[in-house]
Amino acid sequence: MKKILVLNGPNLNLLGVREKSIYGDQSFEEYFKSLKARFADVDLSYFQSNSEGAIIDKLHEVGFEYDGVVLNAGAYTHTSVAIGDAIAAIKTPVVEVHISNVHQREAFRHHSYLSKNCKGVILGFGLDSYRLGIESLI
Repeated sequence: MKKILVLNGPNLNLLGVREKSIYGDQSFEEYFKSLKARFADVDLSYFQSNSEGAIIDKLHEVGFEYDGVVLNAGAYTHTSVAIGDAIAAIKTPVVEVHISNVHQREAFRHHSYLSKNCKGVILGFGLDSYRLGIESLI
């Protein structure tokens, strides 16, 4: 059975509440239940943190034994060299995902410090970006 971690960064704990026109009205916990049902043959786990260090620690923790990580680092995507370095340092493939199409948003969101170290990038498909990320790892 494949082990895949879904890892969310800052403010994604507020999905379903914040900026519904961009992020939708479903909480991630609700959506994650549907992912677990859809991928019943995958050992899916979920972690969210608003702290850059906690995200790096989690990547280090799973990065040598899991089969994949689906990572939405939120705004850290555009600011964190350290998370990019953590992805480069581990063996587990990481797929970068975003709910919105970041290239249709503010200019600072057009650059990712993570992408060059990721297996791929999926963006703009709403919460379905996570499903696509998981499928790419299976």
